[in-house]
Amino acid sequence: MRQLVLTIGVLMSATFVALPAWAAKRVALVVGNDNYRNVTKLQKAVNDARAMGEVLKKLGFEVMVAENQTRQGFSQALLAFETSLDKGDTAFFFFAGHGFEITGQNYLLPTDIPAATAGQEELVRDSAVLADRIVDRLQNKGVRSAILVFDACRNNPFERSGVRALNGSGGLAPMTQLPEGVFSIFSAGPRQTALDRLSNNDTDPNSVFTRTFIKELQEPSLNLVQIAQRTRRTVSELAETVKHRQVPVYFDQMVDDVFLNGQAPLKADAVQASTIPTSQLPKVAALPPVNTSPLPAPDNPNAPIASFSRHNGGWTVVFSIADPALGISWRKGDSGDFRETGFMDTLDPRTRKRLPNPSIQLNADEPATTLQVRYIDATGEMQGPFPIRFDPEAALVRDQRKILDMTASNWLEFGGSNGLLYYTHLISYRCAIREVKLGFDTSVPDQVLKLPPCNQRDPMAVPSNAPIYMKVPGGARSVSVELQFRDGSVSEIRTFRK
Repeated sequence: MRQLVLTIGVLMSATFVALPAWAAKRVALVVGNDNYRNVTKLQKAVNDARAMGEVLKKLGFEVMVAENQTRQGFSQALLAFETSLDKGDTAFFFFAGHGFEITGQNYLLPTDIPAATAGQEELVRDSAVLADRIVDRLQNKGVRSAILVFDACRNNPFERSGVRALNGSGGLAPMTQLPEGVFSIFSAGPRQTALDRLSNNDTDPNSVFTRTFIKELQEPSLNLVQIAQRTRRTVSELAETVKHRQVPVYFDQMVDDVFLNGQAPLKADAVQASTIPTSQLPKVAALPPVNTSPLPAPDNPNAPIASFSRHNGGWTVVFSIADPALGISWRKGDSGDFRETGFMDTLDPRTRKRLPNPSIQLNADEPATTLQVRYIDATGEMQGPFPIRFDPEAALVRDQRKILDMTASNWLEFGGSNGLLYYTHLISYRCAIREVKLGFDTSVPDQVLKLPPCNQRDPMAVPSNAPIYMKVPGGARSVSVELQFRDGSVSEIRTFRK
């Protein structure tokens, strides 16, 4: 049985502001699979999808609810989802059901997935939906924001008595290499399973994660990161009550803060106090602005996207502009002259003119500000200015987090004749790290490694008095490490051996 229901979400109650005709859409596909034919059936996935769909409708999404999808039905639902999206839209994908990880890639299982055994990984790959491919399809559509939610970290669906288990794991692997504009959250961390219920007396129709997540989604004036952090804390605390470890993990590559349920409401007497500079107003990536600021909405698909990189001399800011540009200029704040970025010694094949320099430099001690960026398009028309928020602390965490993800094999140096464990690399990028846990001769890190505090002025410098190595206890032959990042997410556990 499969069912695909398309429901057009409407904005309800005075909490929401009517969207203008030109506003980018919000479109969601929610999938719930219970009725598996060849692997363990589930009880609450369909309920989870329905509950999520109802909440998203209230938040102004056009919602497609797909239940008990076969591989063909899943493909058709994804195609309908993809077709309904346009450039600059906000896309929301939710999956509740069985998920399976094979060699670091995540597969979402349709209801007709075969009962694979050891050595039959290709059966799963051929019959399931690759999660990374969903991200690619949304990126190809040019969506402004893509939000992916996976409540699929249940037990290994292929485990059966008397049969050697398939080489993989139940649940999903972390998606640490997401492109900009994508946010993902998983109902449980690496090597953890997600609870359907807290006990046999738990009558809630939804899983522990989904019931918590949909509640936080409806809280006004929370951005996605705040929703994820609050969900993470509540789910973890609920799981602890039944002696179970379940810590949801999220990965944030959004350019701006994303609010799904509006901004903090203004009091009636505060509405008239219109003296707040527009540069101090929070940016909203997924909702058109509700104020009367003359600045273009951040949802404008032509708006540049900025990436910030910290180096010893300060900040490099790189602007990505989808349209061909004949020139780029910028300024700090809402007043003053615009400065040209100059040109590179390269021709843009689209315009046959010199390529504008897409980068600028900011001082190491540059305070938080709003950058105004504009560009001349191929027709000679000026586009913008577009506001881009620069928050040095948040930008530093994001930049160092990316570096740590790309250099995971260098986190530790373990081996040699002296029996020492060096962790200089972690110290160099400590501003993105909240806590480091180590485990010696065990796959479960259980000891906290203290790092020196972050120095915002010289973040990558190793303090002269900071220890950079430790003696390995008891002649251990391996060490496992897990990083908890300052954005609330947790790394995959990695093992280093002598």
